[in-house]
Amino acid sequence: MTTQTPHQRFIPLDTLTTQAPVLFIDSQAPLSDLHACLAERLHALHKLLTVFACSPMDNNDPSDISTVTNIARLLLQDANDIFDVVQQRGMSA
Repeated sequence: MTTQTPHQRFIPLDTLTTQAPVLFIDSQAPLSDLHACLAERLHALHKLLTVFACSPMDNNDPSDISTVTNIARLLLQDANDIFDVVQQRGMSA
């Protein structure tokens, strides 16, 4: 994630697919909202990986592993970027 300057309110989420940022985190959003957003992504990731881990591999299309890995990476990257903002806010408080 791009390092936040003191006056930067909207911080771009990391992306591998675009030249310019498209999605942003409001660094001044209430901590409870940032936490809820972070928790939603981590819980979704946990459920996704649990379902995938508990399903027999012989029933999966080979492209399923790539798809699940990409979804997991996106959710984890979002969660990591949000966590960085929460951590930065906690350190400066």
